[in-house]
Amino acid sequence: MAKRTQKAGATARFGARYGVSVRRNSGAALAKKTAKYTCPVCQYRKVTRKSVGIWECSKCNYKFAGGAWEPYTRASDANSRILRRSVEGATTADMAFIAQQAALDYERSLTEASSEEE
Repeated sequence: MAKRTQKAGATARFGARYGVSVRRNSGAALAKKTAKYTCPVCQYRKVTRKSVGIWECSKCNYKFAGGAWEPYTRASDANSRILRRSVEGATTADMAFIAQQAALDYERSLTEASSEEE
């Protein structure tokens, strides 16, 4: 016999209440919260959430701050990029100047290409 219903997962406790989109969104958040993530120190998949924003590796006991639902957020990725660049020697002003020069070079190449076509 064929199955007639889908598995509800962690949101089965809500039953038919609150609407399907609310249950789906809360199920996705709960799945992110309870999943295991890779440790930035030992590279094992042992990082679990201890409380809101606090994540700990159960192998090496490394504890760090992260997002409420995931240990690595878009903001933390941006911060780590900035820190890596500053350690490598490029300051924020240097990076802005490099980006500005790249934009000017791109505009020059576009104008040169359009002038060659004419």
